[in-house]
Amino acid sequence: MGTGEISGTFDPRFRAVHEALRERLESGDELGASVAVDVDGQTVVDLWGGWRDEARRSPWTRDTIVNLWSSTKTVTNLAALMLVERGQLDPYAPVAAFWPEFAANGKEAVEVRHVLGHTSGLSGFTAPFGVADLFDLEASTRRLAGQAPWWEPGTASGYHAATQGFLVGELVRRITGRSLTAFVAEEIAGPLGADFRIGAPESEWDRIATIVPSPPQPVDLEALDPDGPMYKTFIAPPTAQADANRPAWRRAELGALNGHGNAASLGRILRVLALGGSAGGVRLLSPETIALIFDEQSHGTDLVLGIPLRFGIGWALPETETVPYVGQGRACYWGGWGGSLVVTDLDRRMTVTYAMNRMAPGIIGSDRSEAYVRAAYASLGGAPA
Repeated sequence: MGTGEISGTFDPRFRAVHEALRERLESGDELGASVAVDVDGQTVVDLWGGWRDEARRSPWTRDTIVNLWSSTKTVTNLAALMLVERGQLDPYAPVAAFWPEFAANGKEAVEVRHVLGHTSGLSGFTAPFGVADLFDLEASTRRLAGQAPWWEPGTASGYHAATQGFLVGELVRRITGRSLTAFVAEEIAGPLGADFRIGAPESEWDRIATIVPSPPQPVDLEALDPDGPMYKTFIAPPTAQADANRPAWRRAELGALNGHGNAASLGRILRVLALGGSAGGVRLLSPETIALIFDEQSHGTDLVLGIPLRFGIGWALPETETVPYVGQGRACYWGGWGGSLVVTDLDRRMTVTYAMNRMAPGIIGSDRSEAYVRAAYASLGGAPA
């Protein structure tokens, strides 16, 4: 299999997506990757190619899965919306109404929407807190319940990089009596036939692509305000890209960080947003619940990432300065460290998903993910507007 060899299918109208992936595999910019596009409930792109491993011994195949980093949040927050749909969770109610211990340390007024919109003030864990601490679900969740907010909740976003998975996961557990891992498997991935899971059992490890870190990026932590959310979030925990390859990481429930799947499975799940709440004969949401996503919670420079972001409930909303390649109407998106990405455009009934194993610099997308999304929009008949 050559470096640029691609498998899968694509509608001839979307040849530009195929060419974008071919170019990046041939250049070596991509090691292994998958890209999918769904339009109006039809899979018009389902492509994959390259290698699972840096030694280039194992090709990326149809059933290859990979750690998706924060693209996991799109599925975790879908679980929360499903509970809203069922009348079991109110996004405008205090978190403590469902999780009484959460009211500690001045959080009695923090609402569910603040957690889903990254404005709760709990963007990280109080130090000291290491990566190994993430793997203790009960202790990590209890720690967040007792922690004080780092800024006034609801006033600004501060990206909940690792914490959102614990916060939403505990709401799911309190309401349903099931873990987030079980809920996603039984209520989302299973019914939709999607090859996705939170974490990954050892039986799946032989088909997981190895995460290959990007070149180190100089981050001068000493130049940051040690009392500010950015510094405190980055140091607790100090996550490294290669952590995703660790057995303990794969065994954990990290609802913000360790979903395992590929572009096809992400698309199979998240297209429900673009299609009015149902796909493949399975209804998860109503249009009324989907509309909650577009209730803007914040718009400004994120206190943790330091870039302009606009958050709704559970997803980021179009922001021309940060993501000019995402449709500027009724669209929502989020991605993962290194470049994985989910873009759902309700106006065009289109969902674009991308997963890879060679990490790119940056947090919000990459030049590679931008190329695939732009190609999808161009193929559909025009640039984002």
